[in-house]
This record gives sequence, structure tokens and C-alpha cells, in this order.
Amino acid sequence: MPTPHISAPDGAFAPTVLMPGDPKRAARIAHNFLDGAELVTEVRGMTGFTGTWQGMPISVMPSGMGVPSAAIYITELIRSYGVTRLIRVGTAGVYQPDLGLRQIIAAESAVTNSNLPAMIGAAGPIVGSASLLAAATATAETHDVSLITGQVFTSDVFYEPNNDAQDRHTADGVLCVEMECAALYAIAALEGIDALAMFTMTDHLVTGEHLSSDERQMGVDEMIELALNTAVHATT
Repeated sequence: MPTPHISAPDGAFAPTVLMPGDPKRAARIAHNFLDGAELVTEVRGMTGFTGTWQGMPISVMPSGMGVPSAAIYITELIRSYGVTRLIRVGTAGVYQPDLGLRQIIAAESAVTNSNLPAMIGAAGPIVGSASLLAAATATAETHDVSLITGQVFTSDVFYEPNNDAQDRHTADGVLCVEMECAALYAIAALEGIDALAMFTMTDHLVTGEHLSSDERQMGVDEMIELALNTAVHATT
């Protein structure tokens, strides 16, 4: 049923939802990848769509930036619209010096400085769906896409006061930093649904390199197609 943040009718969302952070990226996914995409919600400019990919119903709904915003949309999609599979498609900053820009990463697990997982009673460790991760790995192999899996850091702070967190996580082997994965995995575990977070590396926090706008879009599009194909693989 309609919620305070997603004013869409019952049945508006497919069981599988791709979740970028940016509403404009959600619209790009709908218009450039999905067949027959229709706008189903636009409360506060957060545009959600439903269409098909290779004949499979798929929706796309933005999360906004950060754990609090993502937690609202994730929870409402699951509880009010019956979504059973969420795949986050985002960008991240590289922590490991040997990882290149445009590399795609699927998060096996997340560590975080956010209090949300503990506050909602999510048991550790914070991990994604093993079946979706396996589907992503198999799909990447089939489509000859480079995919690395491992642990990511979900931070509540974009502008860190110093490099202490980065240095610690780099030393611990954490692959990258982003701002929503821990919320997705914690809520999905409590609600009993499948979730996976995938990221394109757009900014290198070790070397200081960044993708250009065109390079960023190419890398993100490759990751989005991998996520869509993963969703299809997971249902066959």
C-alpha cells in the first residue's frame, strides 16, 4: 500500500528492485535498460519505475544518500510492496592500492560506523545474500565481466576529519568505502529477503585518481547490466 515516502499503488513494484542512490540514475536505468518502463512514484523527486529486462519484471527505486535515507526506502519496499530481492547499484571509493578504477565489486559483507544495525537488532556479521552473490559471480564469468568480491566499509561520514579510518580499513583488507550497504544487508537479514550490493570504483582514495564523467557512466552501465543479468540468473 502507499507509504509516506513511496506513494505507489499495491503491486506497483516487481519482486526484484535495483536500487541506485541517485534518482537521475534510476531514471537512466529505466529508460536505457528496461522495456516498457513506467513511472510508479515520484514523491520528493525520488522517481521509481517498473518495466522488464529479458522478459522479467524489474523495478528501480533510488535510495538517496546515506544509511538513514536508504533504510526508509528499503523498509517500505519490503514491508509495503512485498519486494523480495534488492540489488544496490552504486559507486564507491577505492581503499586498496592494487584495485583499479572501473573495477566492479560485489560486497560479501560490510563493516560500518553506523549505529543502525545495532539499533534495529541486526545480528552480526553484516553479510549479503549468498545465493545472489553466487549468481553475480556466475553471471560475471558467463559475460566476461571482471568482478571482485569482498568486504566494504559503509560510512556515515563523507568528509572524514583525517585518514585514520581509511588507513585502518586498508590495512584490514577492506576493498572500498560507500554509504548504504550495511543498511541494506542488516534490514534484509531481519526481513528475510535477498540483498546484494554492487559498486563501480569511480574514485581512488589511495592514488587520488578519478574517472571522468564519460568513464564513470561507462563503468556504471557495465555494472548495471551485470546486476540485471544477475537478477535473471537468480530466478532460473
